[in-house]
Parts: sequence; structure tokens; C-alpha cells
Amino acid sequence: MSNEHNVHPTDGFSTLAIHAGQAPDPQTGAVIVPIYQTSTYAQHAVGQTYAGYEYSRTHNPTRTALQTCIAALEGGKHGLAFASGMAAIATLCYLLRPGDHVILGDDVYGGTYRLFSKVLQHYGIRFTLTDLTDAAAITAAFTPETKLIWLETPSNPLLKSMDIAALAEQAHARGAWLAVDNTFASPYLQRPLLLGADFVVHSATKYLGGHSDVVGGLIVVNDDALAERIAFHQNAAGGVPGPQDCFLVLRGIKTLAVRMRQHGENARQIAEMLTKHPAIERVLYPGLPNDPYHAIARRNQESGPTGSGDRAGFGGMVSFIARGGEAQARAIVAKTRLFTLAESLGGVESLIEHPGAMTHASLAGSGVEIDPALVRLSVGIEDIEDLLQDLEQALA
Repeated sequence: MSNEHNVHPTDGFSTLAIHAGQAPDPQTGAVIVPIYQTSTYAQHAVGQTYAGYEYSRTHNPTRTALQTCIAALEGGKHGLAFASGMAAIATLCYLLRPGDHVILGDDVYGGTYRLFSKVLQHYGIRFTLTDLTDAAAITAAFTPETKLIWLETPSNPLLKSMDIAALAEQAHARGAWLAVDNTFASPYLQRPLLLGADFVVHSATKYLGGHSDVVGGLIVVNDDALAERIAFHQNAAGGVPGPQDCFLVLRGIKTLAVRMRQHGENARQIAEMLTKHPAIERVLYPGLPNDPYHAIARRNQESGPTGSGDRAGFGGMVSFIARGGEAQARAIVAKTRLFTLAESLGGVESLIEHPGAMTHASLAGSGVEIDPALVRLSVGIEDIEDLLQDLEQALA
């Protein structure tokens, strides 16, 4: 399978999403990348492979297509695919050594915190939970052993936006790397490598797949030596996706741009409605002009293909704090009709959840407090009138 195609790095985002790494199959002319459902490959002779493929843990043509595509979308050189977002994060952390220190954003996915606190610490990797919107706190968190700053922006679940370019400058001045989890924004809204980040990580389960039917993870990196090290660990540890999973993520990526625009438009209208509702104490959404992180989110999104949050929207994630506390928050998530009570996010269908008791329960005891009145929405692409009506009746 050849992944060459008549695409150019200056082609538009949707053109790259549909064509990068996805040339028609040379044997049949199939316009969609085949699912190469094979574990091994015939060889011409000992050590002489067909197109470099010998075993599917190491390489698979369907996976190669996905890796080529995500690298193009992020403006990077090397893409690497994994069986889940957590497998991607864990494999990136194989670059660390005992005694290394990580500055970890204090508002990250609970599974990321669990990996650092319950697994990596046992191997001598230390971390400090830090408010990455506070310059003084970041400076104080650095140690001579700091090797990595890890952040999500917008963050999960408080939707804080961090200045990627400024953090990259701080990290590099101290000899550290910057890794950005770009799951919430997707490369349609921002491309951290273009702002100086060393690594971009995705849970492909979310907006990239977009249909809640596949689990996957991705890393994109520019540095050849780092890419080679990660690829070695990708093969050695073996946390790779199967070809069917890669096929499904590629399928989802083709419509990423149009989906993200609709997610963003629906989320904007919902956020505006919630700000006016008497049952809501506070709305967290970087697309609101009065949101404290609005300006930073706009600055980050200048790296995206549209160059402006006003054109592309600000994503489909909205969080809010119920005025009636935890009891009201739990009542709201139990009462919606179209917003399904479920973990995860980024699918075409709308989801609702209670982070403190669900996705971020593992933060208990970390010192990071998740407001028990917090509710997180993953706004889908249903008709906005129906979504607004559903929330209105749940808030009544």
C-alpha cells in the first residue's frame, strides 16, 4: 500500500484530512484505505520484505495511513498511533528516567493523574501538580530535574486555556520538553507544534474518531530522534491499535472540520443560554467573550487552519456550576433526555456527566478540588433547538 498522494503541505485542512496518507489502493483502485487485517507479511527472502512490512505490531499499512494523516493535520513530521489515549501517554513517558520530574497541570483528565500518581511514581518519576495559568506557580514548580511540562488546553474539566507558546519558551529555557494534550481542541482549532510544543497527544477516541465507536491514541512530534525513540517503545511495549481501529479513526477524521464547526456553534448557543439561566452559578466556556481564558484561547487558535476562534468556534465542551450545589448537579445529569449520562466526549451525540464522581473521581486526595456542583457537557451536533429544550427541562 502506497501512502503517497497528490497532496501538498499547503493544502487546506479538510483536503489533508481526506487525502493525506490515503492514496487509492494500487492493487484495486479502492479510494478508501483497506483494513489490512493481517498479523504478518510474506517476505521475498530472509530479511527482504514487501514495502518494509514484516509484523503488524511493528507496522501495518492501515496504521501507517492514520499516522501520516495526523502528522499532516498537526503540521508535524511524525505521527504514531496507539491502542488508547492512555497508551499514548504512557509510551511518551517511557522517555523519562528515574529521578526525572514532571510539571503536571492541576486540571487534567483523571486517568492522566492516575498514571502519574499510581504508576509512574513507583518507577522514580516525580511530579508536581501546578496551575499552569499562574506564571509564579510554574516558576516555583521547576526543579533541576524537571524534564517535562504536561498540559491540556482547554483543560478537562474546567476548560482553562494555557499559553502554549509561553510555556514552550519556559520549558526550553530550562532544558525541558512541553507536551500538549490537544484532545479537546483537535488540530482543527489549534496546532501546538507550531507554537513550540515538542509533543502533541490525542485521545483519538474523542473528536478525531467522532462517533463513539473506537478507542485510540496518537502522538505527533517533529524531532527525528524523539520520534525514533517513541517508535521503538511503540513496538517494544506493543500498545498499538488494530487496523479496524485505525480505519475507524481515519473515517472520522475525514469529517472533522465540518463536525467541529457544528460542535462549536451548538456549544456557543448553549453556553450563552446557560449564562442567563437562574439555576446556573457560572459557565465555563472559552468561547464566551467574558471568559477569563478567552484571549489565550484565541491566541492559541491562531495556530489552527482557520486562524480564528470566531471562524472555527471554540470547541464543543461546556462546563457549568449548578447554583443548587451537588444535589442539583446530580439531578440535572439524571434528567436530560438527549444528553446521555456517560463518560467520554467528542462524539456526534451529546453527553453529560458529573466529573467529581465520574471522569475525575481518581483526583480524590490529590489536593485538587473538583467542585461537586460541576457538570460537564460534550455538546453534539444534533439540532440546537432540541438540545436547548432538553437542558431547559432538566434545569427547571
